[in-house]
Amino acid sequence: MKKHILQRSLSTLFIYAVLTLIFIIAIFPVLYTLLGSFKGNMELLTEGNRLFPRKFVLDNYVQAWKMANFSQYTLNSLFMSGSIVLGTIISSTIAGYVFERGHFKGKDLIFTLVVSSMFVSLGSLTLYPVFVIAKFFGINKSLWGVIIIRVFGLNVTNLFIARAYIRTINREIDESAMLDGCSFFQIYHTMILPLLKPLIATIAILEFRHSWNDYLMPLVFTLSNPKRMPLIVGIMELKSSGEAATSWNLMLAGSSIALLPMITVYLIFNRNFIEGLTAGSVKG
Repeated sequence: MKKHILQRSLSTLFIYAVLTLIFIIAIFPVLYTLLGSFKGNMELLTEGNRLFPRKFVLDNYVQAWKMANFSQYTLNSLFMSGSIVLGTIISSTIAGYVFERGHFKGKDLIFTLVVSSMFVSLGSLTLYPVFVIAKFFGINKSLWGVIIIRVFGLNVTNLFIARAYIRTINREIDESAMLDGCSFFQIYHTMILPLLKPLIATIAILEFRHSWNDYLMPLVFTLSNPKRMPLIVGIMELKSSGEAATSWNLMLAGSSIALLPMITVYLIFNRNFIEGLTAGSVKG
């Protein structure tokens, strides 16, 4: 009995040790960036291996916000990410509802083909044809092009999660609404959508993370209009912008500014995020 308890304790200790190691490896770059953003530039260049700053320099954030135009970049990022999140919530929940509750020929085949595309990663190979299409419609010189493509491109992961979550909602709700004279999409708007709060939180976090950290497409779409660059693109452009190229304190301050919204959003919606991910994963 004691041997069994000892083995169980050692097993638990080993699991916690592994999890602690993974946590340290994952959190170290974030911690280094946040603490480094409070160092002076000379300290970063001469004592880069030191984690904690000798003196906290708050002026890094002031300089980055004003001199490096991060105020405009941040507003651009908030506009782009907020629009993509809102549009994606609408498109993903409607698509998930249609595939789960709709009745039309070839539904399962179409859904299988759509979902199978998530296993095909073409990376930047699709960027040029997407840009050509955007140029044809005249949306290739602003963030609106990125927003429209991201929203109507329909992220497969969001669709998969949405359909799985809607499957957990009792169909009797639909039947009751139909008896009251609701149409197919009226049922979605009045009955289903209010029940999707955990799902909406999940999609919002996933899409906000993706759109906030997106670099390549926003870069291509704002090359001719630098004032419309989002924050991530602006930070990368700062590396080759003359005097600011050697200002690593401003770079880290900008990176910290970019990290904070994502951390804040996750902390706010954490509980709903987990509930939305796990819904539909276990059938009772």
